[in-house]
Amino acid sequence: MFKISFRFLGIALLTMMYACTSTNQPSTTQNIEEKSIDIPQSKPKNIILLIADGTGLSQISSTLYYSDRSSNYERFKHIGLIKTSSASDLITDSAAGATSFASGIKTYNGAIGVTTDTIAVPTILEELSDIGYATGVVATSTITHATPASFYSHVKYRRMEEEIAVDLTNSTVDFFAGGGLNFFNKRSDKRDLLKELSSNGFEVSTSTITPTMAIDLSKKYGFLLAPEGMPKAIEGRGSFLEDATVLGLNYLSKDSDGFFIMVEGSQIDWGGHANDAGYLIGEMLDFDRALGKVLDFAEETKNTLVIVTADHETGGFTLSSDEGNYNKIKPTFSTGGHSGTMVPVFAYGPGSENFIGIYENTAIYHKIKELLNL
Repeated sequence: MFKISFRFLGIALLTMMYACTSTNQPSTTQNIEEKSIDIPQSKPKNIILLIADGTGLSQISSTLYYSDRSSNYERFKHIGLIKTSSASDLITDSAAGATSFASGIKTYNGAIGVTTDTIAVPTILEELSDIGYATGVVATSTITHATPASFYSHVKYRRMEEEIAVDLTNSTVDFFAGGGLNFFNKRSDKRDLLKELSSNGFEVSTSTITPTMAIDLSKKYGFLLAPEGMPKAIEGRGSFLEDATVLGLNYLSKDSDGFFIMVEGSQIDWGGHANDAGYLIGEMLDFDRALGKVLDFAEETKNTLVIVTADHETGGFTLSSDEGNYNKIKPTFSTGGHSGTMVPVFAYGPGSENFIGIYENTAIYHKIKELLNL
């Protein structure tokens, strides 16, 4: 048997829909115990919410079989499940799903930070910013896409990305990184939001991000590194998600009051929609590496709550056997859309035990506020 190294993932996985792949066994219980982290019991100072868009258990399981290292998901001890339906549909979309995390309400598919009556509701990012927390948003999609937008914007429909860009420009967000440059400097209304961001205290980069770059704590930072979404992980995106996450943590953690950051692996969902196993698994492995950096940070600081979940599952993704051969896995899909399955929640750090069990997606918001005594 063999493992697929990440170095060759782009070639090997792109052919996966047409050829089955021999796999290794998942990590042993002994390995899991060695990587597990002791959980400190106290009120968290910092909150890191990671959303692997479109991820169910099969997507997570792929990080066990298609990596040359142990999955960082194995480092968690506290795990729960959330019900994902929206107010309008049994099967949610990312906008309603992310709004439930950000604002603690059920709303209709397509809604960004508004109720079913299109009334704006405050987000956890805005509420924490108001009491002194530093805040950040990172995504591999456009930064104006449904999931990141739900934490700082309030519009009646997710496709209103030019309006969402204006909301970000005028928001209390301190750090953001993703794609979507066109919504800021190639707009139908001819506004140059890059200049407006600068006027609002942002240092904006449209070229590069590195985890060790110098930061000025008197400034806010924005990184718009692609015209639309970022490139696929298997097509040259490099370490963007990992680097942006590490830089965001380094910057935001300088705030003595604490910080909140939402990090999204956006394109796991896109690989599911495309029924492209190579695309999906490449995005999962990329997300898992960023997750490892987050857990290392939380383990070191001991005052940071890490929550990892998904807004929904996409693709009805399954790790099937190849014509009954239980030593070969053939990734398959049952739909090109979302599914209604429950999705897991993984938590580490102060208060992580509160995320065990089965509950509505809106409970993520309420559990965070309860832990912070808000």
